[in-house]
Amino acid sequence: MTELTVITQEAELTQTGLNTEAMLTHFIASLDIKNSSKESYRRALRPFFVYAEKKKLRLSELRREDIIEYKSSLFEAGLSALTVGAYINSVRLFFEYAEAQKVFPNIAKGIRAPKRKRAFRKQALSPAQAKELLAYFEAKGNKREYALINLLLRTGLRTIEVMRANFGDITYKGGKRVLLVHGKGREEKDNFVILTEEAYKPLEEYLVSRGDLSEKAPLFASDSHNSKGDSLSTRSISFIAKEGLKAIGLKDKGFTAHSLRHTTAVSILRAGGTLEHAQHTLRHSSPVTTQIYTETIEEERRLQNSGEEMLSGMF
Repeated sequence: MTELTVITQEAELTQTGLNTEAMLTHFIASLDIKNSSKESYRRALRPFFVYAEKKKLRLSELRREDIIEYKSSLFEAGLSALTVGAYINSVRLFFEYAEAQKVFPNIAKGIRAPKRKRAFRKQALSPAQAKELLAYFEAKGNKREYALINLLLRTGLRTIEVMRANFGDITYKGGKRVLLVHGKGREEKDNFVILTEEAYKPLEEYLVSRGDLSEKAPLFASDSHNSKGDSLSTRSISFIAKEGLKAIGLKDKGFTAHSLRHTTAVSILRAGGTLEHAQHTLRHSSPVTTQIYTETIEEERRLQNSGEEMLSGMF
């Protein structure tokens, strides 16, 4: 008899039949993933346990129909397809594990998570908008902010990658200046972006303005009272980018700091670069992920050469 079986049997004796935290903790602990990902699964599973509690159902009493009804209730609550998919995937994983532990049958097997179009929601800037954004920060006179936005646009770095970067990560590979990158989901700085002269010059001016720096000094430092000298947080980076985007009239919620990464990819394709160029710059492990950026190029061509406009004046 497994520990999860014992926990489940004890829970079945309670009024609601759900010792939520105990069952969640045991399942989450079994996952061979990062702690941050474990917490994501924990958050995604809680609504399901709440749903079962409200229906006063023990887990052993739940049927496949209940999970389908739960999925419908998530949509009725106004959650996006992405969020619903995450919640349902977590439920499926939980019941797969429960079946493997011989606790419950896998009633979630085959329950489909909602599909969503493989396209990014954040919008990319046009070349004119990117130039305007850079001009705004240059005129503002803040060396840190100008260097930051310029670097994001020219390298496609994520905000978390900027936050993790140190002064000592600037080095050389094959005679080219690069910045070592501690990427998303990675354990170490095992990738890099190339620092062209256009990308490096504003950064160099900002770094020089800070005086002598140690190898471990953050690439971009906070100047706030409570965290002065620490790495600039992802929240601060996002705030700076959003402030600039709003200043040039891009106030739609689709324009965020992540839009600058999209701009990098789309701009490479606009310049005649291949999908492989964009993939390597953004450090995607699969070209399938990068493929979504071609949709922006296709959409631009559709808008510029529309069949509807060809009909103008014909009748």
